[in-house]
Amino acid sequence: MASEKKGKVYLVGAGPGDPGLLTLKAKECIERADVIVYDYLANKAFLDYADKKSEMIYVGKKAGAHTKSQEEINKLICDRAEKGLKVVRLKGGDPFIFGRGGEEAQELVKAGIPFEIVPGITSAIAVPAYAGIPLTHRDFSATVAFITGHEDPDKEESNIEWKKLATGVGTLVFLMGIGNLNKIAEELINQGRSADTPVAIICRGTVAAQKTIEGKLKDIAEIAKRENVKPPGIIVIGDVVSLRAKLNWFEQKPLFGKRIIITRAREQASYFLSLLSDLGAECIEFPTIEIIPPVSLNRMDNAIKGIDDYDWILFTSVNGVKYFFKRLYELEKDVRYLKNIKVGAIGPKTAEAVYEKGIRPDLMPDEYKAEAVVEEYKKEGSKNLRILLPRAAEARELIPEELKKMGAHVDVVEAYRTIMPETETERVRAMLMDGEIHMVTFTSSSTVTNFMTMFKEDGDKVKQWMEKVDIACIGPITAKTAQENGLKVSITPEEYTIESLTRAIIKYYS
Repeated sequence: MASEKKGKVYLVGAGPGDPGLLTLKAKECIERADVIVYDYLANKAFLDYADKKSEMIYVGKKAGAHTKSQEEINKLICDRAEKGLKVVRLKGGDPFIFGRGGEEAQELVKAGIPFEIVPGITSAIAVPAYAGIPLTHRDFSATVAFITGHEDPDKEESNIEWKKLATGVGTLVFLMGIGNLNKIAEELINQGRSADTPVAIICRGTVAAQKTIEGKLKDIAEIAKRENVKPPGIIVIGDVVSLRAKLNWFEQKPLFGKRIIITRAREQASYFLSLLSDLGAECIEFPTIEIIPPVSLNRMDNAIKGIDDYDWILFTSVNGVKYFFKRLYELEKDVRYLKNIKVGAIGPKTAEAVYEKGIRPDLMPDEYKAEAVVEEYKKEGSKNLRILLPRAAEARELIPEELKKMGAHVDVVEAYRTIMPETETERVRAMLMDGEIHMVTFTSSSTVTNFMTMFKEDGDKVKQWMEKVDIACIGPITAKTAQENGLKVSITPEEYTIESLTRAIIKYYS
């Protein structure tokens, strides 16, 4: 039922593409939106911030392919707001820099609908910066102009003062001008700009697919044709382009140009994602596992209440630590309750999580795998030891089975569960089919198994797609699972940590 109270529209700039360039206010608007009407240019990763109940409406425009006319878009956002909904109109770059945001705002004023403008980082300044081109520089240019390279075709005459631009402005930045590049170059030369003026064209700026070509005003159109340059792209004309030779920072990163899928659970992926992104990779979050509490806490509760019956608690993951202590606190106990028990941890991250609880691990094997733990307990002497093992129900049975063979009493309690989340596969499927993915990373056997299950309906096609992709696994157990699923593993680091995996990826691509 329509609300008597009108909603509100937020005209939001999503920036040029790099997810890190989305503003905090834009993110907040997306999180609170009832409806998101988004462009072709807006990075779809931004939609992950939205509430799952939000209505998503794609209205993207590409050359010769408009999903909706501007009039239809105007009507759409007004209609949703008239129903009392909070509408985010998510636009690439900045809504008021050649984004037709002014026209949409005028329609909202006519309809009496309240609105806000949330500026975005325009591609006009961000993309040249990512190509190592400062738009102004005291030695080269004190002026800069932003010009549309694609004026309204229905206008009788151009609004662009070509003669004044050609000789009166130091740096010229054309947006949406690749299709008219030859005309732009000819017009500027005819109006007095030197034919030898440096020019750069930056396509897909600020993401891993960024491509920059350079030339002179007299030959840039020919070079662009030879290089098969396609929109979207930014054209920068001026002496500042020559600074790119020294200031080209983004394209020099060790993982620049690599598009990498991260399959970790979303709550654990941020660190890995930030490491790879800082190295220049474009990371695609595609969580294939989700960490959730156990079905029943009875066994965990009984183990905690009878903690004095145990000699050891053995933690095999950070999640085991997290969920065990979460329940310990919920039962109104704290670390002092564990005063008579020894603690083991597999891997430095698990050990770090234990340290954070105020406990120094009594056992931490040099190798971060189950077999090494068994060897450590052999040294300790495990006969008649009572060991509590809080972990995921789906974990390998090697540790409890081998410890039991050595005479230990092992109680495995479910501290958490890993399930396959409801993840949108269409985007990743399309990218795999088109050969746009360079690497897929797996950090556990579950991530491999669930990844393959998500594409089960594609049959053997997924294996064919993955033949063109580098596979990076955090350790040999994960690698073995990948190989059993018909995947060719390219990378397995010597140490089974995210940091070591990252170093191995850098080495592989160098």
